[in-house]
Amino acid sequence: MLIPYNEYYPQFRTLIDKRENFEIVGVPKSDMYAVCEILEKYIESQHLKCRIYTQKRIVSSIAGFVNPVVGVAALAGIGIHNVMTWNPDFEISRDLANNRIAVEYKK
Repeated sequence: MLIPYNEYYPQFRTLIDKRENFEIVGVPKSDMYAVCEILEKYIESQHLKCRIYTQKRIVSSIAGFVNPVVGVAALAGIGIHNVMTWNPDFEISRDLANNRIAVEYKK
């Protein structure tokens, strides 16, 4: 389900409670992290776990071709993050290039 940014706030709680997948579209880059934080806090208030990540983050590891230290550090960070958020109920993915936030129920 696609939800315009200016309409997400009154709907997101119901969608999460129903374990629905949805995307918020047209999110200004300046609001991307704040919206993710709002979603995360609500999910966790329901005693559920979530993982937040940025789509295309593996691109940062490509920097390893230019600077191997940066590439290794990026991959290590991604791996640590995945272990710390093992088996989430929801995944929240930020798509910075397309101004979208996707919320996906995983169980």
